[in-house]
Amino acid sequence: MKPFRFGINVRDGTSRADWQDKARKVEALGYSVLLVPDHLAAMLATIPAVMSAADATRSLRVGTNVLNNDLRHPVLLAREAATIDMLTDGRLELGLGAGYMRIEYDQAGLRFDRGGTRVERLAESVAIIKGLLGGAEVDFTGQHYRVAGHRIHPLPVQRPHPPIIIGGNGPCLLALGGWRGRYREPHGHHVHSRRHGARHVWMEGGGHR
Repeated sequence: MKPFRFGINVRDGTSRADWQDKARKVEALGYSVLLVPDHLAAMLATIPAVMSAADATRSLRVGTNVLNNDLRHPVLLAREAATIDMLTDGRLELGLGAGYMRIEYDQAGLRFDRGGTRVERLAESVAIIKGLLGGAEVDFTGQHYRVAGHRIHPLPVQRPHPPIIIGGNGPCLLALGGWRGRYREPHGHHVHSRRHGARHVWMEGGGHR
């Protein structure tokens, strides 16, 4: 059995010094991971905050809890995640979600689709991101995304990829994660890659350097 770990969500800071002091305190208190939420609200932007926290600490793992899939294209997110993992010497934990706050979609001028559609997009995104982080040249044709022969650089330090956490509590997301922790590819999607990743789980494996 793997050891039980504790993480903490931290969302804001008044300055670089204040934010990094918080990160160092989290590490000193013995937490395993500092996680940053992702909302269009009065909080730090997620990805820069994650990098800054990692820069201020030595061994603290850092991550997202969780990124709204609809605000980022999976190819760009895979590139950013791989770069973060490389620049942090393999400390990233990547949390992804389908988005749920209508007001954020309204503010950003995005269509707020029904939950099932948002989860379908997330499922496709996870398949693309996992393939790219695993080092594959990915060709993907789905209902929501198409990727044509793309391979990312750099690759993440953690192999086969950083841990991936799927966040949410609705029935569609639970079906995506699987009652027993397995992730299932959505029907009708074609994924071709030259390498095969690890099995899909609610909190993905990976994390080996």
